[in-house]
Amino acid sequence: MTDTKKNRPARRPDCVTEVRRGNTVLIVSGYFKQNATATAADKMMKVLEAEAAVGGTAAHAI
Repeated sequence: MTDTKKNRPARRPDCVTEVRRGNTVLIVSGYFKQNATATAADKMMKVLEAEAAVGGTAAHAI
């Protein structure tokens, strides 16, 4: 994957996560919609409610 300036947003990332696996380091930058009205907690609550409604299992339990 080529990282060029035309593919990068003009602003700094809202979150950065670094994961190390052996000799490999993965760096993931996250960007959130600037004019969003829902919080991350609101979105997670919707996911949990939808999962409970269908009786699904959580991804971490698989």
